[in-house]
Amino acid sequence: MTRLLILAGFLAIVLSLGSALFHLTRGKGDSKKVARALTIRVALSILLFVLLLVAWQLGWIQPHGS
Repeated sequence: MTRLLILAGFLAIVLSLGSALFHLTRGKGDSKKVARALTIRVALSILLFVLLLVAWQLGWIQPHGS
């Protein structure tokens, strides 16, 4: 369940970034839409980071490595 939530968060971040790129490269270049999409991306990134920290503290995920 946690992995699906993390993957959904990453997907939402990438989609928001793609939306900002679309609005930026479009002929009009509406800066309000670009700023809104990037703001959503930053908010989603912070939310995902907090989710990862909480999941780690609760023992739902375990770090691995050396």
